[in-house]
Amino acid sequence: MELKDLEIFQLVAEKGTITEVAKELNYVQSNVTSRIQKLEAELNTPLFHRHRRGMTLTPEGKKLLSYSEKILKLTDEMKKAVQNHDEPTGKLEIGTVETVYHLPIILSSYIKKYKNVELSLFTGVTESLEKEVLNHKLDGAFVTKSNFHPELEVFDVFDEELVLISDCRERTMEELKHEPFLCFSTGCGYRARLEQWYKDQNIAPQKIMEFGTLETILRSVAMGLGVSFVPKSAVSHLEQSGEIRCHRLPEQYSKVKTVFIRRKDSYLTASMEKFLETIEKSKEAIYRNLESN
Repeated sequence: MELKDLEIFQLVAEKGTITEVAKELNYVQSNVTSRIQKLEAELNTPLFHRHRRGMTLTPEGKKLLSYSEKILKLTDEMKKAVQNHDEPTGKLEIGTVETVYHLPIILSSYIKKYKNVELSLFTGVTESLEKEVLNHKLDGAFVTKSNFHPELEVFDVFDEELVLISDCRERTMEELKHEPFLCFSTGCGYRARLEQWYKDQNIAPQKIMEFGTLETILRSVAMGLGVSFVPKSAVSHLEQSGEIRCHRLPEQYSKVKTVFIRRKDSYLTASMEKFLETIEKSKEAIYRNLESN
């Protein structure tokens, strides 16, 4: 059994069709088919149900998928474990909530110094990113601090203030309480903070509207569609230009901590070790930016 066979098996399980896998790998379809058939012959059991819409895993196939994920993960860690710690290489897959306004400071510093690391960035809300890290889908993630799973290691990055934002019209807080709430999906740490404020104030938002990107939320607020709750650093330029207004809430709702999380039991590769060092070294520059805002 070859590792490549397991990689192809996982892709077929994910995509559901031989055609899509062949296209992604730039293989002929017969090559992918023969690899799957070879694996089934070695294990003496069918791994997929074949039907007109594609392929789905059999119960035996689901068992193999669980083992293959662990095998390929360990293989990747093995390769990383023997790399040169002064010149890290390989892949580093990092998640982040979309509102980490100071992330470019960390990323640019890291990428410029460690050119042989292939760094990929994925966005999401805190809750989903935590699950991705726990399930070994991500090497780590920048999220809003909360009560994390005990298997996660947490590194403080910076503290920040959240502000309620509205369009440029001058209105009282009482008027803003009944505006539609524009936010990310459930699982977002900022959304949870404002929802707690609403609950404590006995407020029922007129409407909750979910968006996928921060840019869309900010543009919608500026156009008077509703209010949102975001880091002050992410909107200070819009406040200065008069496009929005910022409103402060009590500290118990507005003070947040951005942290970096990773699994405690994950092997500390050279690329991750240097990434953590870069986060620590970037803190001073980040706080200078926060003070200037």
